[in-house]
Amino acid sequence: MKIAIVEDDINMRKSLEIAMGEFKEFEIKTFKNAKDALKGLDDSFDLVITDINMPGMDGIEFVKELGGKFEVIIMTGNATLSRAIESIQLGVKDFLLKPFDVDTLVAAIKREEKVQNVKKTASKKTKKDTSDFLGDSEALKNILKLADKASKTDASILLLGESGVGKEVFASYVHKNSQRAKKPFVAINMAAIPENLIESELFGFEKGAFTDAFEAKAGQFELANGGTLFLDEIGEMPYGVQAKLLRALQEKEVRRLGSSKPIKIDIRVVSATNANLDEKIKAGEFREDLYYRLNTIPLNIPPLRERKDEILSIAEITCEKNCNKYGFENKTFSKEAKNELLEYNWPGNIRELISVIERAVILSETDEIQKEDLYLDTRK
Repeated sequence: MKIAIVEDDINMRKSLEIAMGEFKEFEIKTFKNAKDALKGLDDSFDLVITDINMPGMDGIEFVKELGGKFEVIIMTGNATLSRAIESIQLGVKDFLLKPFDVDTLVAAIKREEKVQNVKKTASKKTKKDTSDFLGDSEALKNILKLADKASKTDASILLLGESGVGKEVFASYVHKNSQRAKKPFVAINMAAIPENLIESELFGFEKGAFTDAFEAKAGQFELANGGTLFLDEIGEMPYGVQAKLLRALQEKEVRRLGSSKPIKIDIRVVSATNANLDEKIKAGEFREDLYYRLNTIPLNIPPLRERKDEILSIAEITCEKNCNKYGFENKTFSKEAKNELLEYNWPGNIRELISVIERAVILSETDEIQKEDLYLDTRK
């Protein structure tokens, strides 16, 4: 948080600068009068703390000049009721009487910070980022309503659904529309990593932790710190690693391989699977306690065959992208091709549809993609 302190008394100004310098979360810039402050203030500042009684331009005049661009805290040694009322009418939220201790000032700053965070959150409520979704069906809208509610919290989310329905897109959507949006989004696929490497990939390792550990490496938990960690194909995680994952989520800390020092983490976990975790629990392949930890909010993503009103829009957008990608003139779909796309069952879901359209763009001889160019009759 960047803070401007405007104080004409050099001793008071230096005292505040030194005292506030102890707080690493604050970046302090001081000004000896209001006119200097007006020249030096820009959009990077979050808060202004100013004295009232200053030569040239007093604090009330200064606040009027700011015109509501910044949150303001006023401090003074000889306040009058009329001046306090005047400052409040100008939108000043806090009015501190000198002398005050630094803890009182910090508490006032924290109050301002909470107000700013509420404002920022409110301004984002109507700005949902749905740019990664290619379709717009009622089924999609319904699941996005649940995702919107979930994104406002830090609760763990378990994305369920068939392979190819776009679980990573949903995970990214939750992250982009959460309070962690400006922090990292890290995705890791359990099924794509050899079993003996999953632990070191998740938690990192120190130099010399094993034979080929020539230098230390941060794990995915550390890389995602402050943001969202997406664990895809969570059902494929080895049983032995599951206990360490559960501990990391409960204790909010991880230990690199070869280290006894814990590292604090602050992440939101979104996981996904197309496996039946209930059956895996009964078979002793998945921990029940970890399941409940990950499954605070389950989101069941419907398959493409239940979102048929998305098929043509996804196909057209994918067609346009691939025409641009390969330098072709824009292509369209014949009526028969559209019917074929709508009638097909899409066992591979959106992933299969995108693949089919890319192939059709490449293989079609004319600017109109025909039913035969889709090669779907052999798949039914």
